Parts: sequence; C-alpha cells; structure tokens
Amino acid sequence: FCIFFPLALATVFLEFWKRRRAVIAYDWDLIDWEEEEEEIRPQFEAKYSKKERMNPISGKPEPYQAFADKCSRLIVSASGIFFMICVVIAAVFGIVIYRVVTVSTFAAFKWALIRNNSQVATTGTAVCINFCIIMLLNVLYEKVALFLTNLEQPRTESEWENSFTLKMFLFQFVNLNSSTFYIAFFLGRFTGHPGAYLRLINRWRLEECHPSGCLIDLCMQMGIIMVLKQTWNNFMELGYPLIQNWWTRRKLRQEYGTQGRTSFPQWEKDYNLQPMNAYGLFDEYLEMILQFGFTTIFVAAFPLAPLLALLNNIIEIRLDAYKFVTQWRRPLASRAKDIGIWYGILEGIGILSVITNAFVIAVTSDFIPRLVYAYKYGPCAGQGEAGQKCMVGYVNASLSVFLVSDFENRSEPTSNGSEFSGSPLKYCRYRDYRDPPHSPVPYGYTLQFWHVLAARLAFIIVFEHLVFCIKHLISYLIPDLPKDLRDRMRREKYLIQEMMYEAELERLQKERKERKKNGKSYHNEWP
Repeated sequence: FCIFFPLALATVFLEFWKRRRAVIAYDWDLIDWEEEEEEIRPQFEAKYSKKERMNPISGKPEPYQAFADKCSRLIVSASGIFFMICVVIAAVFGIVIYRVVTVSTFAAFKWALIRNNSQVATTGTAVCINFCIIMLLNVLYEKVALFLTNLEQPRTESEWENSFTLKMFLFQFVNLNSSTFYIAFFLGRFTGHPGAYLRLINRWRLEECHPSGCLIDLCMQMGIIMVLKQTWNNFMELGYPLIQNWWTRRKLRQEYGTQGRTSFPQWEKDYNLQPMNAYGLFDEYLEMILQFGFTTIFVAAFPLAPLLALLNNIIEIRLDAYKFVTQWRRPLASRAKDIGIWYGILEGIGILSVITNAFVIAVTSDFIPRLVYAYKYGPCAGQGEAGQKCMVGYVNASLSVFLVSDFENRSEPTSNGSEFSGSPLKYCRYRDYRDPPHSPVPYGYTLQFWHVLAARLAFIIVFEHLVFCIKHLISYLIPDLPKDLRDRMRREKYLIQEMMYEAELERLQKERKERKKNGKSYHNEWP
C-alpha cells in the first residue's frame, strides 16, 4: 500500500496531469505561447529608479538592483522564514507539554471513563487545541509572507507570485504537519525506561505511545485535523460569502426598499456581490496542494485519507461552482500555459512522501521487528520462511523484564499486585529490547535491539531506492504528450509547411509570368 500510493499519486497522477495540461494548452492555442517580456513592478521601479542598466533583450535602460542589496534582502527574508518555523516548533513543544501534563491528570480523574481512556482523551483534546493553533497561525503567516515578499523587492509580478507562493506553502505545510511528524517519529522515542524515566522539568514523565503502537496516535491526529480543516475550509469558502452577501442585500433593502432593489440592472447586482480574493486562485491551489500532501505523506498511518479527500473534492466542485456563479463577481481571466511553481511543489511532495512512508513503515510500525523476529529469533529462525506459526512468542520477545524494587520513589505503584496473583509481584514487563536486571549491564540494549535497528536502516535505503527507480521508470514510460495530440500537432505542422510551399510556388510562378509578359527571360530559372 505504501509503495502503491506514492507511485499512484506522486508519479502516475503527475505524469497524466502533464498529458492533460498539454491537451488543454493545445485546445486553447497555448502550446507555443510564451509570456511576453513582463513589465517591471512599479514598486521595484520606484525603489531602484536611480540606478539603471541596459536590458540585454530590449536594449533599453531599466532599473537595476545591485547583487549585494538582493543578497542582503534574501538573507533577511530567509531569517524571517526560519524564525516563523521556530514559532511553529515552539507551538508544537507547547502541545507536547500539554500532553505530558494532561495525561497524568486524566489518569487520576474521578470519572472511570476518562481515567481508563486517559491517553485517548489526551490525544483527542491535544489535536483539537493544535487545530485551533494552526488556524490562528495561518492568519499570522499570510501577513508575514506578504511582508517578507515585499521586502525582497521582486522585479516582476511572476517573481513576486512565485516568492509569495513558496513562503505561504512552507508556512502552511510546516504549521499543518509539524505535530504529525512529532507523533510519527519522536513520540515515545526518548522516554527512558522504568527506573530511569526522562522527565520534563524533573517532574512530568514524557509521553509514550499507545500500547498498541504510535500508529493509533498518528491516525487520530491525521483524521481529526483533516476532517476539521476540510469542514472549516468549506465553510469559509461558501458560508462567509453567503453571510456577507446577505448583509449587503439587507443594507440595500434598508436604503432603496424592496421595489428599488429589484429594479437594479444586472451589472449593478453583480457589482454588489463579493469581490474575488486578491490573490486569485491562490487559496484554491494551496488547499489542494496541502490535501495532496496529507493523502500521500502519511498514507500508511491513515489509509482513509484518500477516501476523505475524494469525498471532500466531490462536494467542493459543486460548492466552488455555486460560489463562482452566485456569490462572487466575475473574475478576470488571464493566459497561462501551466500551473507555474505549484507543479514543482507537487513533485517535491511526491519525493517527500516516499521518504516519510519508508520511515513510517520502518520506525513507527512493527513491520520490521516482526520480520526480524520471524527470520532470526522465532520458531522458524534459519528456515527462510515467515508464516503465522513463525510469530509464536513475538509479544513475549518484544517485552523486557523489570525488577519492581528498582522503581523510583515517585514511580512506585500504589499496589504490590497481590490482588491479581495472590502474592506480591516481583517482576513486571515493559515494551523494549533491554537486558534483565541481573545481567552484567542491567537494562542495557540487547543484541535484538541492534538487529532491529540495522534492519530498519536497511529497509529505508532499499525501499527508497526501489520506489525511486520505479518512479523514474514510470516517468520514462509515460510520454508527456498523448499520441493523438502528437499526431494532431504534426499534422498541423505539415499543413502549415504545405501552405507555405504552395504560397511560395504561386508567388514564383506569378513572377515568372510577369517577366515573360514583359519580354524578359533568364536562363536556368527555378521553375
């Protein structure tokens, strides 16, 4: 499944999109269309009008930005991007502290339902709080991205749009996926072990994964955020313009009355609708790109993500149609032969999805520990097979032994376990690969731990190279132009050459007849 989806979405989808783009560009006569030399932005011209140089294409003087000035502005902009990413990481750290503090609070709660499901309750509330932080930071990021882009002083409008798009994508992507990356690759990895737990401010134990594994926490995180974000986006896209238009109609009724409002011409009714977003289709593209990342990067942990994206897009097609036709003013069309920088971002997400899915399988799931046990430590060790019978004893092999008397004072259990076994418990088990307490190095890592670690690293390397090889093979096998489109283009080129040849031949024959009529003749003429 993890091999199929990065290949299906990140490769096949993009390759077939290139074919579809070529068909659309041909139908709109944009195959050979090149954007004309763009006009310089007025802001750039006003800033650097004192220093000019000759344009190598037009040969005319134009404002010039010095290399040192451009580099300094780019460094300041990159520093601003880094600072905002640090703000996101700080927000994630705040969520981590909340989870650490809350899980112990819920574990001591009076209600048995919450006490018995303290980890699930902690994860659910943390995800909801994280979603609220994401939506608040998104408002801040738009203003910061606009400020940093203007600070860079791009020369043309296309350069400004590409710079702004890249910043907004980086901010939103890191904001949306930082907590997901934390749960997938860091949660429960640095908690220590019984008797030597790592604690926050020497008080709260760091949170561990659910007993069934970290994939449950990751699945909850992705499911809740994806559903809430898609619901919120659909409301803001349609509900907000509906409310604004209703308020406008209400003010017009109060000012002109019902009869006066109905007598407005159509163009004035259209003018009273909401104007289109100042950034055009930017929000629509950004929403789709972020959704594409959600459905490919961690698809191993949340297989329902593609289905939810499909259902959302089916609904959103109709919502967008209704919004464009009835709630917004008519947008201004402009020529474009492709989707610009968004295609490069999609390819980057495709590469990232291969890497993250490899890490999810190797690090987050139990796939590799099970294989290592089946081939190395299980009943079938050395036999070269790994069936269901080969997994007998796996759970016992994945648990380590801990001496109860080695507990820290603050971690001592409230009961000695005599109510379960009739006598006080001397040992307990925990999930890790560590030596028993009476070994020469108590609670040190076992040889099985290092075998599992080496197998994980080997799997990541093999998986990535295999998927990337198949990815490039598919890209090579799928042509960028459909065969019928290529034939149409060649036919069109042939007809143009034929017309040019016939026109030239007709011109030469006409000149020859005129020369003969005037009594002039030349030897060795071209017929």
